[in-house]
Amino acid sequence: MADPKTSGPESSDEGKPEVDTLRTQTRPNARSPRRSAAPTEEGNPPPASPGESSPRVVDATGLVLGRASSLIAKRLLNGERIVVVNAEKAVVVGRREDILRHFQERRARGSVRKGPFYPRQPDRIFRRSVRGMLPFHKSRGRDAFGRVMAYIGVPEEFAKAPRETLEDAKVRPSLRPPLTLADISKLLGVP
Repeated sequence: MADPKTSGPESSDEGKPEVDTLRTQTRPNARSPRRSAAPTEEGNPPPASPGESSPRVVDATGLVLGRASSLIAKRLLNGERIVVVNAEKAVVVGRREDILRHFQERRARGSVRKGPFYPRQPDRIFRRSVRGMLPFHKSRGRDAFGRVMAYIGVPEEFAKAPRETLEDAKVRPSLRPPLTLADISKLLGVP
């Protein structure tokens, strides 16, 4: 008679399902919705929790929307929390007709029920632009997107906070005045 410890499927436990021990064990580098506090594979520091540090306040007055969004996205991926104030004063450079047509086409796409949903308010346009610079469909990008807030004007809680500007995103002087997000929002139908 064969030893029950070494026997294979011929053993008396034929009716019982076999448990795969490899699948039931937890692996340290298995993908999970929550990440550990260790630095990520790319060398970025771990994301900051909302209560750890005070957010950096960035004034968007006179900043080009796309350039500011890409710079803010890089900082968000490094774990910073950023608050954008005066989002309605950010500018979009280019021909006025092309810019307006671009935003109107984006709003007209899709359906009311299924989307895609594009915003009309200046603070939400700014935040959506930052989202476009992040790997939003990965957990790292969604975590980073959760660390940015944009406001119209300056809220009371950030009125006394030191504000910084992004020198690389400042608008260059031109002959025609640039189009601000407030102007775009009015043309999209925001009262």
